[in-house]
Amino acid sequence: MDEDLHAKIEALVAEEHELRQRHTSGAEANAALDDDERARMSSVEVQLDRTWDLLRQRGARRRAGEDPEATHERPAGEVEGYIG
Repeated sequence: MDEDLHAKIEALVAEEHELRQRHTSGAEANAALDDDERARMSSVEVQLDRTWDLLRQRGARRRAGEDPEATHERPAGEVEGYIG
């Protein structure tokens, strides 16, 4: 499961970088993201936060001697509203 989460994080980071790269090189350099790209970027950022949160939950359970499989992905509002 952790390997799957790491793979998901890598794919999301690659997509995030690709979206940013489109607007930092070539003919579109310094152009702003369009509405669809901004929405996708926002979605990717939230998915990254939720996936990292799930991975941290699994690690915490494992360190506490609990079953990491008992974790669940928290709602975006809960993860995005977290203040560390």
